[in-house]
Amino acid sequence: MAAAAALWRLSGPAARPLAAACSSAAGGAPLTLRRQSGGVRNIILNNPGRRNALSLSMLQALKEDLLHDVKSKELRVIVISAEGPVFCSGHDLKELSTQDDVKHHTQVFEVCAEVMTLIQRLPVPVIAKVNGLATAAGCQLVASCDIAVASEKSRFATPGVNIGLFCSTPAVALGRSLPRKVALEMLFTGEPLSAHEALMHGLVSKVVPEDKLEEETMRISHKICESSKSVLALGKATFYRQMAQDLDTAYKITSQVMVDNLTLRDGQEGIEAFIQKRKPVWSHAQDEKK
Repeated sequence: MAAAAALWRLSGPAARPLAAACSSAAGGAPLTLRRQSGGVRNIILNNPGRRNALSLSMLQALKEDLLHDVKSKELRVIVISAEGPVFCSGHDLKELSTQDDVKHHTQVFEVCAEVMTLIQRLPVPVIAKVNGLATAAGCQLVASCDIAVASEKSRFATPGVNIGLFCSTPAVALGRSLPRKVALEMLFTGEPLSAHEALMHGLVSKVVPEDKLEEETMRISHKICESSKSVLALGKATFYRQMAQDLDTAYKITSQVMVDNLTLRDGQEGIEAFIQKRKPVWSHAQDEKK
């Protein structure tokens, strides 16, 4: 069970809660809104006047919302959405001008990388609900989520090359979500993908009419909530871990995790419920069955 326990835990910078940061948009509204009900946490990017740009303050607020009480059994899935016609326009270019020093620029990209990698380290699935334009680091955010549901009007682009700032950090997530030649065409030209092109190439999971976006996102969320949190946490962590390995190593890792999964209380509960033809009663605990 050591492997299972290790995969459950968050480690490094991602595990530390943020101190309170400046988190107000123009007019005093919070940069993000966090709501939770029925196991589903909705995090809403809430600065449409700035096209929901990932300023340092926005990134810090998003990180805090992602980490808030993340180990609670009441949290089962996270949905990231946005107010306004733009899901996220990427970094706030005003923060990247020569008015700010290199130290500040470094901090922006370091915190951004922490948020993107944190999403995949969280013990719950993270869904991007996209209804509009996602560009540069906004496109990176979509690519970093475990699942992405988009409306038909959504578009995705990495246009940094057109303003002299190549989207090198978004390329990390894009290159792991899209075929290489598709990712490079986006990066070299800055031209957008339509929602259906994004679906065809694997950047998003589903495309639906705008009036069905909420319904479909919640359908997926509620389906996830029917499963054991501990089993999903183990499975998610293992998926990303094995993807970085060669085939033989990946099978070695996952074979051991399957054994570890069987020792989980919910692993045994699920099998017993199947045999007894009843619904499982999940504990959502990461401990072994006694």
